[in-house]
Amino acid sequence: MVRIAIVEDDEFYVKQLVEYLERYEQETGIEIIADVFTDGAMLVDRYNKDYSIILLDIEMPILDGMTAAEEIRKVDEEVVIIFITNMAQYAIKGYSVGALDYVLKPIAYFAFSQCLQKAIARVRKPPEQHITISSRAGIRKLNIVDIYYIESQGNSLLYHTSSGEYKVTGTLKNVEESLKDKYFERGNSGYLINLRHVDAIVNGFAIVKGVKLALSRSRRGSFMKAFTSFIEG
Repeated sequence: MVRIAIVEDDEFYVKQLVEYLERYEQETGIEIIADVFTDGAMLVDRYNKDYSIILLDIEMPILDGMTAAEEIRKVDEEVVIIFITNMAQYAIKGYSVGALDYVLKPIAYFAFSQCLQKAIARVRKPPEQHITISSRAGIRKLNIVDIYYIESQGNSLLYHTSSGEYKVTGTLKNVEESLKDKYFERGNSGYLINLRHVDAIVNGFAIVKGVKLALSRSRRGSFMKAFTSFIEG
C-alpha cells in the first residue's frame, strides 16, 4: 500500500489526479490511498509523516507549494515530493528541497504514470543488504546503501562511506562481483560507484557527494546507461 497526499487548490486537477491514481492502481495492482488538501497549510499543520508521496501544487493562495515543501523537509527527509505546476521554471527550484520530479499542467497520464512509477520505486526500498570487510583494525559490517564508492589503491581498496573511510586488502574485480546487481557501476579502472549517490554526470565526471570521479571513455556509455536506468526506476 502507498499513501499519497494530493495538495491542489484547483478542483479540476484534484479530480484528474484522483482519476489518474485510480487508473494506475488498476493497471499495476498497487494499492493506493490518497488524501486531498486544498492548500499547503492544511498539510503542514497536521503533517506527521503519514505519507510516502506528496503531489504538491506550487501556486496556492495561503501557503505555496515551495514553502510547504521546505516546512515538510524540516521533519521528514524521506517523503517523495513531486511538484505539479504549469511553470517549469518554478518546478526546477524544487530540487533545492529534494523534490524527485515535477509534472507540468495540463497533466498527461503517460508522463504522470512514469513519474509515479519512479516515485513508488523510490519508496519501496529493498531490505538492507550488508557486506563484511576485514582490516587490521578489525571486522566491520557495511550496509551497501551507505557506501558512496570504492577506490582501488594498488593491492588495497578504500571504501568511502557515510560513516567514514575504510582501507582493506583486496581487488576491485572481486568486490565488483560481490556487488553485482546491487546498483554499483564501474566508472573507470579505479572506481566502483554506487549509483544511489550519483548527484550528476557532468563533462565526463560522476559527481558523488561533491567529489568528481572521472569516467573513462570506454566505460562512459555503459555508466550513463546504468545511471539512466536506475533513476527511471
